Amino acid sequence: MSDPHPRRPARPLGDKRNFFERLVEFLSPGPDSKDELFETLADAEDRELIEPESRLMLEGVLRMADMTAGDVMVAAPRMDLLDINAAYEDLLRIVIDTAHSRFPVFEGERENIIGILLAKDLLKLQRAPGLKLRTLLRPAVFVPESKRLNELLRDFRSNRNHLALVVDEFGKTAGLITIEDVLEEIVGEIEDEFDEEDAHNGIYTLADGSQRVAGDADIDTVNEAFGTLLPEDEFDTIGGLVAHELGHVPRRGEVVDIGGLRFSVMLTRSGAVRWFKVTRSPEPPAAVSEA
Repeated sequence: MSDPHPRRPARPLGDKRNFFERLVEFLSPGPDSKDELFETLADAEDRELIEPESRLMLEGVLRMADMTAGDVMVAAPRMDLLDINAAYEDLLRIVIDTAHSRFPVFEGERENIIGILLAKDLLKLQRAPGLKLRTLLRPAVFVPESKRLNELLRDFRSNRNHLALVVDEFGKTAGLITIEDVLEEIVGEIEDEFDEEDAHNGIYTLADGSQRVAGDADIDTVNEAFGTLLPEDEFDTIGGLVAHELGHVPRRGEVVDIGGLRFSVMLTRSGAVRWFKVTRSPEPPAAVSEA
């Protein structure tokens, strides 16, 4: 007969566990690998010992321990940066369009990051126009691509930074990562106030009259909202239609006109567009008739 509880390696002589702890392990040995631990969590969910959400979070914690900053960072070409020498109006436009709370600031070349600007600090320039933007910058934090996410999360909590720049083995900027990126590996996607679908199913009206449209919004919903005739035969979502028109996976900042609407990519996650800013396409200039 096979032993239902295989023997475990002997503990070192310095084992500090008490008799009760060793007895519990002998009678009910735990998993010996991460795969077995996942199976144990699945079994606990099936037996209704833990909720499905709890199981997913625990699995996220386990997976995160094997992930690095390079696995989840926003790559350098897709980073939204601010130029230290840009006019205030240009800076404000970028802040409003991207809706981030923190921005790396560069001087000269994009590679030359000199600090981090909080969007709320930019408002101080309105009350004191003579204030220099440079004085509002916070120090930039740099981490290697190989930095493990569990260690990075601990650093974020201890130093109260919410954004770090990721550098490659040659010291060049590879991307950026935020505390939200790390937490989403544990709890799943964190929705913000713009992620809440209103009565128009993924279409949110902004203060300037434009619309913020979810990438997974149905094309027929967009047609109904804007009174357009975008094709509904080949694609179900507006993100799929835009990707087809561009010929590649949309990248942040890209703009395309389709069916009388202008789609600006505002936010992408995991290779898909989360949000478009949608306005009416500009009217073509009227032809000048010759006498």
